[in-house]
Amino acid sequence: MNIQRKYSLPNCTLLLEGLSDASRAANFQELRPELSILVNAECYLSSYNQPLVGEREFFESLVRAVSAYAQEFLSNVPNPQIHNQDSELVELQKVDINRHRLIVHSEDDPQGFGANPNHNKEPIQIDLNTVQLFDLVEAVDQFFADTQTLPELSLELQPVTRRNNIANQAVLKQAVPASIGVSSLAVAALALSLIPSPQLRTPEPKPQDSTSSTTPSATPAAVESTSPASPVTPIASATATPTPTAVVTPTTKPAVQDLEALLNTVPEITDPSKLRALNRQLYNTINPAWANRSGLTDDVVYRVGVAADGAIIGYKAVNQKANEEVQKTPLPNLLYNPVNRGTIHREPIGQFRVVLTKTGVLEVSPWRGYAKTPQVVGAKITDAKIVNDLSQKLYNTVRQNWGGTPTFERDLKYRVAVNKDGAIADYEPLNQAAYDYARETPLPHLLQAASGSNLVAPNTKEPLAHFQLIFQPSGKLEIAPWGGY
Repeated sequence: MNIQRKYSLPNCTLLLEGLSDASRAANFQELRPELSILVNAECYLSSYNQPLVGEREFFESLVRAVSAYAQEFLSNVPNPQIHNQDSELVELQKVDINRHRLIVHSEDDPQGFGANPNHNKEPIQIDLNTVQLFDLVEAVDQFFADTQTLPELSLELQPVTRRNNIANQAVLKQAVPASIGVSSLAVAALALSLIPSPQLRTPEPKPQDSTSSTTPSATPAAVESTSPASPVTPIASATATPTPTAVVTPTTKPAVQDLEALLNTVPEITDPSKLRALNRQLYNTINPAWANRSGLTDDVVYRVGVAADGAIIGYKAVNQKANEEVQKTPLPNLLYNPVNRGTIHREPIGQFRVVLTKTGVLEVSPWRGYAKTPQVVGAKITDAKIVNDLSQKLYNTVRQNWGGTPTFERDLKYRVAVNKDGAIADYEPLNQAAYDYARETPLPHLLQAASGSNLVAPNTKEPLAHFQLIFQPSGKLEIAPWGGY
C-alpha cells in the first residue's frame, strides 16, 4: 500500500511517499501504518517554483544539512558538520544575517535523483530568508517527531566543542542548548526562555543622596538577549509608575514569577482554527501600533507568546538585530499589564513568529505552522439558497462602493463574511497586497458602518456566510463561496 506523509508550513512543505514493511506490520493492524520504506521525497519551497525531488539519499542529506545548519545559526558557534560537505547532496550556506543559500547537487546514479526532469547536472541554488529557513527546519522537525515515518532514521548531530568556538565564553554558553543534537531548530531546547520575563531589582540609593530615585532602564524586560555583548538587565524604580513589563507595587506580585510558572503549567494552543484567529488578532494588534516603519536597518524576528484572548504575554528576539532594535518596534508597549488584565497562571498560550521587515512589511505566522488546514471560527450560514442570495447582495454592495482607478498591480484577495441581512460583519486579507491596499477597497468603510470598528473579529454567536472576494487591478470584482484557506 502506498503511504504519504505531509509536513506543511507556510513557506515549506515536505511530502514523503513510501511503503510499509509487511514483515514488521504482519502481527498487528495499525490505524496509521508505518512508512518504513521511502520511495520518493519532495520538498516544496515558496521561493522556488519547482519541487526538489529525490529518493532516500537526497532526503537524508537534506535533513542532516538543515539540522546542522540550524544548530550553527541558532548557537552562533561554528559547526564543523556543515563545513565538510564533499559527500553531501544538500548543503546550506550563510549569505548574510537574513539570507541562506540551499544548494542541491545531483546524484551520479542516472536512475536516482539526477534523473528527475526537475534537476540537471548543475547544482540548484535557492536563497531563503530567515522565515523561510525556519519553516524548512520546522518541517524537518515535524518529520523527526513522527514516530510512524522512517522510525529508524534518527538525527546524529555532534555537540560543538570548545576548539570550534571562535567567539568568547559568553557565546559558548549560547551553544549549549543548540549542541545537544535535537533537530528543531535546536531552539526547542530554549523552550523555558520562550516567554522571557523581567528580573527585577531595586537599586540601592547612593549614600550621598538617599532621597533620589532611580530611573527605569530603557532596556525591554520582555526580550532575552541573544548577544553576549548586550546582556539585558531590566531595572525597575521603586517609585516610578508601573509599566506593562515590570509591575512593582505593594499589592502586585512581579510578573517574573507568573511567567516562569506559566511555561510549566499551561498547555500550548495548537488547534489550527484557534491559531488562525489569534494570528489575525496579533497582526491587528501590532500593525496599527507600528508607526516608524523606516527605522529598521534589517529584518527583525521575534518569537511571541499570546494568551487565548489575544494578549501578548511575552516575546523573545530570534536574531541579534531583533534584540538590538526592539525599541524601534511596538512590542515593548504591547505587553499585557497584570494590573489592568489580571494574572495569566492557567491560560493556554499560542506561539507565533513575528517578522518586522526593513521594508515596512509585517509578517505573522504560527511558530510551529498549522497541523492541518484551519477553519473559520464561529457559526456559519450553509443554506444554499440563502448563501446565493447573500453572495449577490454582497457583490452589489461592494460594486456600488468601489470606485476610482486602482493603483495596485496584483489581485487583492479577502475572506468576507456577512450576516443574514447582508451586512459585512468581518473581513480578512488573504495576501500581502490585500493588507497593503485595503484602504483602496470599500471593506473598511463598510465594516465600520455595520459594526463600529474595522478591526473586529467575527461574532461567533451570529451565523455568517463567508465568501472569497477578489479585487482585480483591471477594476473587475470576483466573488465565490468560501472554500477554506
